[in-house]
Amino acid sequence: MEHEEHLKLLGKTAAGDQHAFACLYEATSPQLYAICLKMLRRKEWAEDAVQDAYVKIWHNAGEYRSGLGTVLTWMVSIARYRSLDMLRFYKVRNEQDIDDHILLGEDDLQELSSADKQQLNFCLDELEDTQKQAIHLAFYCGLSHQEVTTHMDAPLGSTKSMIRRGLQLLKRCLGI
Repeated sequence: MEHEEHLKLLGKTAAGDQHAFACLYEATSPQLYAICLKMLRRKEWAEDAVQDAYVKIWHNAGEYRSGLGTVLTWMVSIARYRSLDMLRFYKVRNEQDIDDHILLGEDDLQELSSADKQQLNFCLDELEDTQKQAIHLAFYCGLSHQEVTTHMDAPLGSTKSMIRRGLQLLKRCLGI
């Protein structure tokens, strides 16, 4: 019975029914949140993953195929993949031991000395435009690698390599 109700709500969601989507969210969000929290082990990340998953569910509700599993199974797979993307993103950030100077926001940039700002701008100018854009999207805008890939219309592997090589060049240029 639960599957039939989810299927009905998803069908209405595909037609743009916001109330049906809200009902689907109420019925399924505890399961998706629990899965994301178990994978990510951080409440904030799990909340972000669930939110991103529901945005994708809203946009792709018409693409569900019942022959491939239940609605909940489909939704769980979307949430799991989003959680995996986030894990990869945060793992890469931690493994590369990126210095905070590279990840500065606008408020932090104001605290830098004039010489530091000049050096940072010089180093950023040394990057290829695509590297600079990918780093900006990933670290200043907070996008996942998958989101950067979509935004830049580039393969995921290329995007990851672009970001990694760009960060390595920045570290060398900044003497980190």
